[in-house]
Amino acid sequence: MAAETRWPAFARQALAAGVRSSLSVALPLQEAVLGALNIYAIQPAVFDQDAIELARTFAGYAAVAIANARLYQATATLAEDMRRAMETRAVIEQAKGILVAQRHCTPERAFELLTRLSQATHRKLRDCAADLVASTAESRPG
Repeated sequence: MAAETRWPAFARQALAAGVRSSLSVALPLQEAVLGALNIYAIQPAVFDQDAIELARTFAGYAAVAIANARLYQATATLAEDMRRAMETRAVIEQAKGILVAQRHCTPERAFELLTRLSQATHRKLRDCAADLVASTAESRPG
Protein backbone atom coordinates (compact mmCIF):
# COMPACT_ATOMS: atom_id res chain seq x y z
CA MET A 1 0.00 0.00 0.00
CA ALA A 2 2.94 2.33 0.70
CA ALA A 3 4.05 2.02 -2.94
CA GLU A 4 0.56 2.51 -4.45
CA THR A 5 0.46 5.51 -6.82
CA ARG A 6 -2.81 4.97 -8.73
CA TRP A 7 -5.10 5.94 -5.83
CA PRO A 8 -3.07 8.11 -3.44
CA ALA A 9 -6.00 9.24 -1.25
CA PHE A 10 -7.20 5.65 -0.79
CA ALA A 11 -3.66 4.45 -0.07
CA ARG A 12 -3.17 7.12 2.62
CA GLN A 13 -6.46 6.20 4.33
CA ALA A 14 -5.70 2.48 4.09
CA LEU A 15 -2.25 2.95 5.60
CA ALA A 16 -3.73 5.07 8.39
CA ALA A 17 -6.16 2.20 9.12
CA GLY A 18 -3.30 -0.32 9.29
CA VAL A 19 -3.76 -1.86 5.84
CA ARG A 20 -0.44 -2.68 4.19
CA SER A 21 -1.66 -4.84 1.28
CA SER A 22 -4.81 -5.21 -0.72
CA LEU A 23 -5.96 -7.58 -3.42
CA SER A 24 -8.95 -6.72 -5.61
CA VAL A 25 -10.49 -9.23 -7.99
CA ALA A 26 -13.40 -8.53 -10.31
CA LEU A 27 -16.66 -10.44 -9.79
CA PRO A 28 -17.30 -11.46 -13.41
CA LEU A 29 -20.77 -12.07 -14.74
CA GLN A 30 -20.72 -13.06 -18.41
CA GLU A 31 -20.10 -9.81 -20.30
CA ALA A 32 -20.15 -7.46 -17.30
CA VAL A 33 -18.34 -6.95 -14.04
CA LEU A 34 -20.69 -7.20 -11.09
CA GLY A 35 -18.38 -5.74 -8.48
CA ALA A 36 -15.13 -6.68 -6.80
CA LEU A 37 -13.82 -8.91 -4.07
CA ASN A 38 -11.43 -6.86 -1.93
CA ILE A 39 -9.06 -8.55 0.49
CA TYR A 40 -6.87 -6.60 2.89
CA ALA A 41 -3.84 -7.54 4.98
CA ILE A 42 -1.79 -5.86 7.68
CA GLN A 43 1.46 -7.24 6.20
CA PRO A 44 3.01 -5.65 3.09
CA ALA A 45 3.37 -7.68 -0.15
CA VAL A 46 1.51 -10.66 1.33
CA PHE A 47 -0.52 -11.70 -1.74
CA ASP A 48 1.38 -14.12 -3.98
CA GLN A 49 0.22 -15.81 -7.20
CA ASP A 50 -1.48 -18.62 -5.26
CA ALA A 51 -3.49 -16.06 -3.26
CA ILE A 52 -4.47 -14.31 -6.48
CA GLU A 53 -5.67 -17.57 -8.08
CA LEU A 54 -7.60 -18.53 -4.95
CA ALA A 55 -9.23 -15.09 -4.86
CA ARG A 56 -10.18 -15.39 -8.55
CA THR A 57 -11.73 -18.81 -7.93
CA PHE A 58 -13.70 -17.54 -4.96
CA ALA A 59 -14.75 -14.43 -6.92
CA GLY A 60 -16.23 -16.66 -9.61
CA TYR A 61 -18.34 -18.51 -7.04
CA ALA A 62 -19.33 -15.25 -5.34
CA ALA A 63 -20.40 -13.76 -8.69
CA VAL A 64 -22.65 -16.78 -9.36
CA ALA A 65 -24.22 -16.46 -5.91
CA ILE A 66 -24.85 -12.74 -6.39
CA ALA A 67 -26.25 -13.30 -9.88
CA ASN A 68 -28.59 -15.96 -8.50
CA ALA A 69 -29.73 -13.61 -5.73
CA ARG A 70 -30.39 -10.87 -8.29
CA LEU A 71 -32.33 -13.30 -10.48
CA TYR A 72 -34.36 -14.46 -7.49
CA GLN A 73 -35.14 -10.83 -6.56
CA ALA A 74 -36.15 -10.00 -10.13
CA THR A 75 -38.39 -13.07 -10.27
CA ALA A 76 -39.97 -12.25 -6.90
CA THR A 77 -40.59 -8.67 -8.04
CA LEU A 78 -42.16 -9.89 -11.27
CA ALA A 79 -44.40 -12.30 -9.35
CA GLU A 80 -45.51 -9.51 -7.01
CA ASP A 81 -46.16 -7.20 -9.96
CA MET A 82 -48.25 -9.89 -11.62
CA ARG A 83 -50.18 -10.52 -8.40
CA ARG A 84 -50.94 -6.81 -8.13
CA ALA A 85 -51.94 -6.68 -11.80
CA MET A 86 -54.36 -9.57 -11.27
CA GLU A 87 -55.86 -7.83 -8.25
CA THR A 88 -56.13 -4.61 -10.23
CA ARG A 89 -57.77 -6.37 -13.13
CA ALA A 90 -60.24 -8.10 -10.82
CA VAL A 91 -61.34 -4.87 -9.13
CA ILE A 92 -61.65 -3.09 -12.48
CA GLU A 93 -63.77 -5.94 -13.84
CA GLN A 94 -65.96 -5.79 -10.71
CA ALA A 95 -66.42 -2.04 -11.12
CA LYS A 96 -67.27 -2.50 -14.78
CA GLY A 97 -69.88 -5.08 -13.79
CA ILE A 98 -71.41 -2.68 -11.29
CA LEU A 99 -71.61 0.06 -13.90
CA VAL A 100 -73.10 -2.31 -16.49
CA ALA A 101 -75.80 -3.26 -13.97
CA GLN A 102 -76.45 0.28 -12.75
CA ARG A 103 -76.30 2.10 -16.09
CA HIS A 104 -77.47 -0.70 -18.37
CA CYS A 105 -74.47 -0.13 -20.62
CA THR A 106 -71.87 -2.28 -22.37
CA PRO A 107 -68.64 -3.31 -20.61
CA GLU A 108 -66.77 -1.08 -23.05
CA ARG A 109 -68.88 1.92 -22.05
CA ALA A 110 -68.41 1.05 -18.37
CA PHE A 111 -64.64 1.03 -18.86
CA GLU A 112 -64.85 4.36 -20.66
CA LEU A 113 -66.79 5.82 -17.70
CA LEU A 114 -64.15 4.55 -15.26
CA THR A 115 -61.40 5.99 -17.43
CA ARG A 116 -63.08 9.39 -17.56
CA LEU A 117 -63.56 9.37 -13.79
CA SER A 118 -59.89 8.50 -13.34
CA GLN A 119 -58.79 11.36 -15.59
CA ALA A 120 -61.22 13.87 -14.11
CA THR A 121 -60.15 13.10 -10.53
CA HIS A 122 -56.45 12.61 -11.35
CA ARG A 123 -56.51 9.22 -9.65
CA LYS A 124 -55.45 5.81 -10.79
CA LEU A 125 -58.10 3.78 -12.56
CA ARG A 126 -57.58 0.96 -10.05
CA ASP A 127 -58.31 3.31 -7.13
CA CYS A 128 -61.49 4.66 -8.75
CA ALA A 129 -62.65 1.11 -9.40
CA ALA A 130 -61.85 0.02 -5.84
CA ASP A 131 -63.82 2.95 -4.42
CA LEU A 132 -66.83 2.10 -6.59
CA VAL A 133 -66.72 -1.55 -5.53
CA ALA A 134 -66.31 -0.60 -1.85
CA SER A 135 -69.14 1.96 -1.92
CA THR A 136 -71.45 -0.52 -3.62
CA ALA A 137 -70.63 -3.22 -1.05
CA GLU A 138 -71.26 -0.75 1.80
CA SER A 139 -74.64 0.32 0.43
CA ARG A 140 -75.94 -3.24 0.07
CA PRO A 141 -78.16 -4.52 2.85
CA GLY A 142 -77.00 -7.53 4.78
